[in-house]
Amino acid sequence: MLDLILLRHGQSEWNALNLFTGWEDVELTDQGKAEASAAGVLMKEAGVDVRFLHTSLLSRAIRTSQLALDAMGRLWVPAKRDWRLNERHYGDLQGKNKKETADQYGIDQVKIWRRSYDVPPPSLPDGDPRLPGSDARYRDVPSDLLPATECLKDVVARTLPYFESGILPDLRAESSLGGAVLVVAHGNSLRALRKELDGISDEDIVELEIPTGIPYRYRLNDDLSIVEAGYLGDAAAAAAAAEAVAKQAG
Repeated sequence: MLDLILLRHGQSEWNALNLFTGWEDVELTDQGKAEASAAGVLMKEAGVDVRFLHTSLLSRAIRTSQLALDAMGRLWVPAKRDWRLNERHYGDLQGKNKKETADQYGIDQVKIWRRSYDVPPPSLPDGDPRLPGSDARYRDVPSDLLPATECLKDVVARTLPYFESGILPDLRAESSLGGAVLVVAHGNSLRALRKELDGISDEDIVELEIPTGIPYRYRLNDDLSIVEAGYLGDAAAAAAAAEAVAKQAG
């Protein structure tokens, strides 16, 4: 049986400020660090045998993974990091306050940018310092693959091939040994994985809210059919945390 854990990073500094974050590299808040450690405790208490780790290239996901594994006594777990697990690129909205953006463009327009499956926000203009091409962590990524904006459909298109080529082989390698694969990423890259594994439609996936810092565990058959799935720990607490995400302004 395949054992897969999906974990959204703990609260970031820009989550707390209600800013569009995307590919901007921001750190965890104290609350986010506590969430990450608590996630590790939940996994340890559930007997999760983490043997492989996959993260994005963004510090908030990497830091979350380190704190969670430290709480489990498993800092030794080998890690693989890939840009395809990054958060959705929010284009010219990155760094802007969600409520103020809604006031400027209208809440309906911002809702389309945030929640439609295939409509991206305004693109970053050429030469904008927020473009990822000048960042050393992406120097080996072909420039035509680096986004200036993305919709959720774009995130699905880049995340699922990495699941097939990077994550799934590790899941299969550990299936006979009982080991688990931990993926620490972001709201939208995890939506992409949930969409595939749960068979969620294009229309419904945009309504899926993923709370920060609470591990979601899949037990899967070899054909990726679900044996069981759900958040570790208190289900009511996970639902409340997801509801809090849904109420963010903008």
